[in-house]
Amino acid sequence: MIVSCPINSKHSIARVACGFAASALALVWASVAVPQSDDKVKAGLEVWKSSGCSDCHGAFANGEKDRDEAPTGANLRTARLDAAALKKVISCGKPGAEMPAFDEKAAMCSGEVGLYPTPRTLTSDEIDAVVAYLQARIVGHGRITKTECLAYYDGQEDMCGEFQ
Repeated sequence: MIVSCPINSKHSIARVACGFAASALALVWASVAVPQSDDKVKAGLEVWKSSGCSDCHGAFANGEKDRDEAPTGANLRTARLDAAALKKVISCGKPGAEMPAFDEKAAMCSGEVGLYPTPRTLTSDEIDAVVAYLQARIVGHGRITKTECLAYYDGQEDMCGEFQ
């Protein structure tokens, strides 16, 4: 998005107002979530379930881990990470936080990668799918709903009784 301001304007208030408007528009544009295809979101959920993410972050990425011996992962439902930040953390891990590097090559990482062992590495496409899933269903979505639980557990009502 390009916003043009009349920088030759003799009125400094007009320049400031235009600059403020341009900044506000850029902020709104940057914060708009990119719509994700249902297939990519579903693929991301399957990768989430099969790659050990829930071991540390919990089934619904709320920080309530599935395995007691695993490190406690961040509550991603309250995270404020954009797609690029999510991809970098998943790919490279987070040293000091026991978040492992999942990238099969860790090509985009500079310096030390997360050291906690991963159940398996992920391809770039798999990482992109997890990012799509997280953006569509997790990051910024607050409390867990019954619909989300049913989607996670393939419609098994008995697994989702506590959710409304």
